[in-house]
Amino acid sequence: MSEAERIIGTPEVGDDTPQPESERPRGHRRIAALLIVAVLAYLLDLGSKMLVVAKLEHQAPIRLIGDVLKLDAIRNPGAAFGFGEAFTIIFTCIAAGVIVVIVRLARKLYSLPWAIALGLLLGGALGNLTDRIFRSPGVFRGAVVDFIAPAHFAVFNLADSAIVCGGILIVLLSFKGLDPDGTVHKD
Repeated sequence: MSEAERIIGTPEVGDDTPQPESERPRGHRRIAALLIVAVLAYLLDLGSKMLVVAKLEHQAPIRLIGDVLKLDAIRNPGAAFGFGEAFTIIFTCIAAGVIVVIVRLARKLYSLPWAIALGLLLGGALGNLTDRIFRSPGVFRGAVVDFIAPAHFAVFNLADSAIVCGGILIVLLSFKGLDPDGTVHKD
């Protein structure tokens, strides 16, 4: 058992054969951790957007680090980098689909790192979905509030950051062989 597996508390599975449900490792389900991370990510995103709309929208950008980083409120009806403005309803459906998949996967969740990763994805997806449902120009066509503007890069928000961090963590966990159910497989 590697040091990482010992710290994470996941058992090592030597072969790739599926184990019967009764022989799979059991510990505490990590649904509470997933929900806590999701709620924190969602509330931070929602609060930051409310503040930006109230104080920064229709104002000059605020320079935080010279020309390298500024706060600049924009409404983005598309996806990353403003692509797909005509497909807002599709992005809304994708976000809803991601939420459904995470909720279904949570039933088999016994890994804390996976709970954190999925919580970040869930909180971020809910944050941007809230904008798409409730912001103008209308229900399921709303524009997402973006405000973090690094030089020579897309303007984004905290929900986007949570989604990217959760995605990176999922890729790392997958490369390490850690599954959401807590098992570790070796390829």
